[in-house]
Amino acid sequence: MDLAKPWSNPELVRLICEERRTMRGAELVRLISRRFIHNKVSYSKRPFFTLITRAPSATAAAQEPVTTESFNSKVVKPQWIAAIDFKWIRDNKEEVALNIKNRNSNAKLELVLELYEKMLAVQKEVERLRGERNAVANKMKGKLEPSERQKLIDEGKNLKGLMTLEEDMLKHTDELQQEAQCIPNMTHPAVPIGVEDCSTVRKMVGSPHEFSFPVKDHLQLGKELDLFDFDATAEVSGSKFYYLKNEAVMLEMALIDWTLSEVMKRGFIPLTTPELVRASVVEKCGFQPRGDNTQVYSIEGSDQCLIGTAEIPVGGIHMESILTESMLPLKYVAFLIASVRKLVLQALQLGVFIEFTSSARWRCSFYAQQRRVNPIMRNY
Repeated sequence: MDLAKPWSNPELVRLICEERRTMRGAELVRLISRRFIHNKVSYSKRPFFTLITRAPSATAAAQEPVTTESFNSKVVKPQWIAAIDFKWIRDNKEEVALNIKNRNSNAKLELVLELYEKMLAVQKEVERLRGERNAVANKMKGKLEPSERQKLIDEGKNLKGLMTLEEDMLKHTDELQQEAQCIPNMTHPAVPIGVEDCSTVRKMVGSPHEFSFPVKDHLQLGKELDLFDFDATAEVSGSKFYYLKNEAVMLEMALIDWTLSEVMKRGFIPLTTPELVRASVVEKCGFQPRGDNTQVYSIEGSDQCLIGTAEIPVGGIHMESILTESMLPLKYVAFLIASVRKLVLQALQLGVFIEFTSSARWRCSFYAQQRRVNPIMRNY
């Protein structure tokens, strides 16, 4: 039914005639929508999403990338202010530096600490001037002689530098956030450090199959069985993309259906997600949507990015929300076609862009619930 044409439903026409005198525009639309959904939808009574308390968010409004002029270039401001413990980073400088090295990160720890000290100095001066301004304002509330009032006015004029310092503090904060958000999270002590050969093998199941004939990789098999088409895709999308064909399509759909069915049996709520999200949401999920080494496609002229994993939009469902312990754990499984700016492993002679079907599991829980939640994830 088209809600823009309510006269197509006699019941709604009668409803409008009865209540139009006491309702206007938006109220009437909400009423029509509510009645229509109540009468037509017959899904489970259980709400699809757990009821939550959501705090007001500036990201709900349209956002545009914010830039600030640097010495020789434009620097993109961070889309959000991360809750980073700079004091802990400063007090544990050696440990943080080692973690940056172990994770092969390009984060600039020394620059972060330098910007932090500058911000602290400016912040201290701003707080001092604000205190003086408030003291002058409080003195002017009482009855004063004209000479005394003029003296206080002159003192207030001398505090004009406060506005400039506040602008400087905002600039330092933006620069600090831009650099500090590149520092990786601290690695768990149990995580092995190094290349793949340094990985810890927890368990080996079975053994490699022995074949009596030359083994073909998936590219050879796909070509012989007419499962892939690289030539046509090169004309349509460029090199390193592909079409799936014939039984390969059915196999992919069957695997998706089987995966969703299995995790739904374990209480996961299935989702399909938006393929575009705000850059601020991408940043909050730990990705870097900008820069030379980004793996995220950005939409030019927009503050939106193509997601590379369903975890990003799923993580945004409860963004800036208050979740009570009784609501946890929250378990979702999301399906999407993911696009990532990254080549597959160099072991493949024929490189293709990673544009894959993703079924991502996502759960939210308190740290104390980890021992109860981890078996759920392992038994997936």
